Parts: sequence; C-alpha cells; structure tokens
Amino acid sequence: MSIEELETAVTKLSSEDLALFAEWVAEYRANEWDRQIEEDARAGRLDALVREAEADIEAGRTRPLP
Repeated sequence: MSIEELETAVTKLSSEDLALFAEWVAEYRANEWDRQIEEDARAGRLDALVREAEADIEAGRTRPLP
C-alpha cells in the first residue's frame, strides 16, 4: 500500500475509528522508540552518554529529581 492509498483510507475513517487508529499509531511509535533505544544500548552507542552522566554525578554536577 502506498502512502497516498493510506492517506485516502484514513480520510474515510469514522471519527471513532480515526481516534482508535491515532491511538494505535502513537503506541506503535512509542514501541519503535523503545526498540531503537534498546538496540542502541546493546550496540554501545549510548556508552559515552552513560559515562558522561556518571562523571557528572561523581563531580556533584547533578541534583535530585523532585
């Protein structure tokens, strides 16, 4: 299915179905984000950020969350 076909199909949804579809898309995107973060973590692409955060904590450059 092309983007154009998908767009046309979405315009034909009822308000209720459109709301359900929008909810599904939001959940799908959130799951994809989680999957990408997990993949990046396993591949070591976040290691530098972790080291930087740990150094900030050790140096006292952080504060507790409220």
